[in-house]
Amino acid sequence: MRTLFIATICGMVLSAIAPSYSAFAQQKSAAACRAEWRANKAANQAAGITEKAYVAQCRSGAAPTATSRTVAPAPRRAAPTRDTTAQPGPTRRPGISTAAGKFSTEAEAKAHCPGDTVVWVNTASKIYHFSGNRSYGATKAGGYMCEKDTASAGIRAAKNEKHP
Repeated sequence: MRTLFIATICGMVLSAIAPSYSAFAQQKSAAACRAEWRANKAANQAAGITEKAYVAQCRSGAAPTATSRTVAPAPRRAAPTRDTTAQPGPTRRPGISTAAGKFSTEAEAKAHCPGDTVVWVNTASKIYHFSGNRSYGATKAGGYMCEKDTASAGIRAAKNEKHP
């Protein structure tokens, strides 16, 4: 009789602990939930699910759905303070930035100079990098250029890298 009583109490304790343990074991980290949301970003945005709402629901263990979307408030219209007429902006050739021969995409640069090497120009430091370098296409200010056009623009190669 005594062993039956102890077995019953142990069974009740285990049944009380088991649901909380399984919920704890299945809970994902916020980083994992954010990664899931970003992997399906287009679908989530189309369904109206914000990243914050998705992460909150994912962390709670429930599967996020389109019914749990957060609706953004309607944007306020600012009261016009004065009459302003639109001024036309500066005109630029498509694909080329203000520096002559500098392109915003690598494909445009390759189309412009098929027989030359395309390099990434860091406009802040006036140094260019080849495609194998970690700075290629990664600096804050820069663009793609043909290597032959860099000398006339006063841009030099980085000292620590070799020509491919």
